[in-house]
Amino acid sequence: MFVHVVNFWLKKSLNTEEINLFEKEVKLLSQIKTIVTFNVGIPAKTDRPVIDRSYSYCLLTSFEDEAGHDFYQVAPEHLEFIKNCAHLWEKVIIYDSETI
Repeated sequence: MFVHVVNFWLKKSLNTEEINLFEKEVKLLSQIKTIVTFNVGIPAKTDRPVIDRSYSYCLLTSFEDEAGHDFYQVAPEHLEFIKNCAHLWEKVIIYDSETI
């Protein structure tokens, strides 16, 4: 399995309409056919010293293999999401992992 986790830090100056645009567009990524697991969420209310809650949204996707992930990267839905939303975030950090 190939897991792709993307944390987004949205710009603090965004209005409700811009946040709604991000949420609508990020959810459309779930339509990409190689995705096995899809979840998008906000930081949980858990509070321990090892937890980073500084991000705005976390996107978690999993794929059967790296080829599925590679397909996702160039899928029209993914490219459209970046085109429509890149101006909304100030920082993105990605964690990719493969099952051992």
